[in-house]
Amino acid sequence: MRTHEREILIYYNPRASAHKKVIALAKGMGVPVRTFTFEQAPSTSTSWQQIIAALDIHPKQLLNKADPYYQEHIRGCDFSEECWIKVIQNNPELIKAPIALRGNKAILCEQATDIYKLQQENAKV
Repeated sequence: MRTHEREILIYYNPRASAHKKVIALAKGMGVPVRTFTFEQAPSTSTSWQQIIAALDIHPKQLLNKADPYYQEHIRGCDFSEECWIKVIQNNPELIKAPIALRGNKAILCEQATDIYKLQQENAKV
């Protein structure tokens, strides 16, 4: 998934203060920031495949394995990549950290300061 180089797009959980911190840091980077809750995130598997490809991770790595729902219903399952994407589509609240996109780069912001990786990457271009 490609976004414009001049803006940052962030998918996040509005109930998590750490996620709000990522947004605050992004807004301080001097570029426009568009935010969407995980519930507003793309709903198609193709969109999720593009995001996951840009992140260069396995879909399972997006999930909060400590979440009670994950522990009760998903833990121990060995799904195909396509099935993991369906888990994400149907349970976006399980995504463990904000996802930030800028141009053709994507970052899973497990630490709030991870957002700066988009700034550094863009500076190299």
